[in-house]
Amino acid sequence: MTEKLPECAILVPVDFSPNSEAAMDYAIKLADALKSPLVVLHVVHDPGDEPGFYARKLKKKQIRKIEDIGRDLLSGFIDDMSKRHPDSKAVKHAILKLLVGLPVTKILQLVEKIQPRTVVMGSRGRSGLSHVFVGSVAERVVHLCPAPVTIIKVSEEPKK
Repeated sequence: MTEKLPECAILVPVDFSPNSEAAMDYAIKLADALKSPLVVLHVVHDPGDEPGFYARKLKKKQIRKIEDIGRDLLSGFIDDMSKRHPDSKAVKHAILKLLVGLPVTKILQLVEKIQPRTVVMGSRGRSGLSHVFVGSVAERVVHLCPAPVTIIKVSEEPKK
């Protein structure tokens, strides 16, 4: 059976970083204001610059498929967002999507499939040589995405 995803949704790709949390906060408020469905995407990918990301998330020495770990992390992320936004209809009815592959490719494939109103994503940002050679997922999505993209970045300056 093929899953039916809503068109004109707000798509939020997340990697569980503080920038993803900020993007999700923004997307929840936007979805509630526009009465748009919210699709939250996590792409399971253990890149060379973050080897063992999912393994570090395990509580004990366990052998589990990284998709299962990713699904648990996504579910926990949404639970946390629901607590932060208890009155939000968008987060209560959010559609969770887990895909396996290269993040940019999977994000763009889902954009083509659901034609979202907008994509909201966080960006860690890179600098120096890693940025020159790799670039960021957010930067590549901005350049290639046919839908509008809003990038949310948390300030790294200490709050006063």
